[in-house]
Amino acid sequence: MYAGMNQDMLLQEILPPLKAAYETIAAAVFSPSVTYQVAWLFVSLVGGLMLSRYPTRWCDTFITQRNPHAWVVSLLNAFRAIILPLITLLFLGLYLAVGLKLSLSGNIISIAANLASVWIVIRFSSSFVRKPWLAKWIAILAMAAATLNILGLLDTVITQLEAIGFQLGKTRISIFGILKSLLFLFLFLWGANMLSGTLERKIQSISEFTPSLRVLLAKLFRITLVTIAILFGLNTLGIDLTAFAVFSGAVGVGLGFGLQKVVSNFISGIILLMDRSIKPGDVVVVDNTFGWVNSLHARYVSVITRDGKEHLIPNELLITEKVENWSYSSDNIRLRIPIGISYHSDPRKAIELVKEAAAAVPRILKHPEPVCNVTGFGESSVDLELRVWIRDPSNGIGNVKSQIFLEIWDRFHKNGIEIPFPQLDIHMREHKANA
Repeated sequence: MYAGMNQDMLLQEILPPLKAAYETIAAAVFSPSVTYQVAWLFVSLVGGLMLSRYPTRWCDTFITQRNPHAWVVSLLNAFRAIILPLITLLFLGLYLAVGLKLSLSGNIISIAANLASVWIVIRFSSSFVRKPWLAKWIAILAMAAATLNILGLLDTVITQLEAIGFQLGKTRISIFGILKSLLFLFLFLWGANMLSGTLERKIQSISEFTPSLRVLLAKLFRITLVTIAILFGLNTLGIDLTAFAVFSGAVGVGLGFGLQKVVSNFISGIILLMDRSIKPGDVVVVDNTFGWVNSLHARYVSVITRDGKEHLIPNELLITEKVENWSYSSDNIRLRIPIGISYHSDPRKAIELVKEAAAAVPRILKHPEPVCNVTGFGESSVDLELRVWIRDPSNGIGNVKSQIFLEIWDRFHKNGIEIPFPQLDIHMREHKANA
């Protein structure tokens, strides 16, 4: 009996607060302002779904029919990814703009607008950022900023971050300023990289420019754009860039002594690109290294040999040392091939056979025609020398000589021309002792 009375008394104490809470929540949920906001949120989503079809279809048609550059395709794909949240955000912004004038409540719409903004940032960044870890951090930062803004703490956090800092001369640097500068620096560098890549592709398509000039212009554009991006990033931090004038002079003197070789190689690389003495595709011999130039860089030149080894030769070495460039003014080079025949063989017949052998090799040029001369009388052979011209030294020298030697071998054996080898004759005399 007492237990039943206790339960009734407990219910009488709990029910009124629960009923009051329910009535408060119901009044808030089913209030006209909440109803208007939920209805407009539904309209924004439906409107975004319906209107996003047209720009999406236009992007697909433009990419299919116009076949634009790769960077244009990337930009259009990024735009396609944010069309729906962007149109939804415009609808939500329209409600907030009208609500301010009509004194309408917009808490729910404001939260939805923040989430739509995060949606746009994440989808847009994922379209351009190829590194998963970077895209993940961008998403985390966007979600954190949106959460703080929804809770009304974003301004407080910014104020606290601005309060933490230090004085650098006349400029005060805060934690918030550093974060903002890093964000803008990332955006500026990303834009500079995109623009330099576009300019580089445009320069490479200009056939009137030499390969060396294309490389030089591409590198100068990239260095200039990256430097401008860094300066803009420092400017967002509030640093007076004129202060770098004296500092850069002092640093320049220090670098001049400490990085002599690096600076020398950099300047030598610019000279090589401007005077076009070495360019990609040239066949060169540098310090007993034979190969063709693969690419030119700010510090070195990449030379690939016939056995596939890639030699990185400092630019300074190509300026100060002796370099054989077999394709500087012409791709034609002459090969000298020594041949020996026996003293018992006919040298005139051998010369005729050697010329025939050279003419049978496809890579040997017909004009100038092959020449074979007697160069001397050796200890074991009559010395001949074949002189031929080829136009493609990048395809190898040893293989051409091998083909010529094989052709000569076959013809000498068919026509009885003997190829000698060193011989030593020993004469023995009998010595008679005195009786």
